[in-house]
Amino acid sequence: MATRQTSSSGKAKSPRIQVVLPEELCQRLADLAEAESRTVSNMAKVLIQQGVERLERAQLGGAGVALFRQGLEQRQAQKPQRLRGAPRRLRLHRPA
Repeated sequence: MATRQTSSSGKAKSPRIQVVLPEELCQRLADLAEAESRTVSNMAKVLIQQGVERLERAQLGGAGVALFRQGLEQRQAQKPQRLRGAPRRLRLHRPA
């Protein structure tokens, strides 16, 4: 579990983790961070977020489509809502 520290002001800091990387991977991470003007820690955070999101999307896969369809079917089963106000006229502007 990640450890949570407190700052000198007493405000809770974000959870911290430690990771041991091979030297080559650490250098590649540092190079990427420098290319994007980030700290190594921030670059690691960004890459971890992207990897976690990609894995979550892959795991949902077909489930994501099923959830989307289920949501549409639930909306369709509800009583239709009336539109408010009169329809507005649209003016088309033709280029000169």
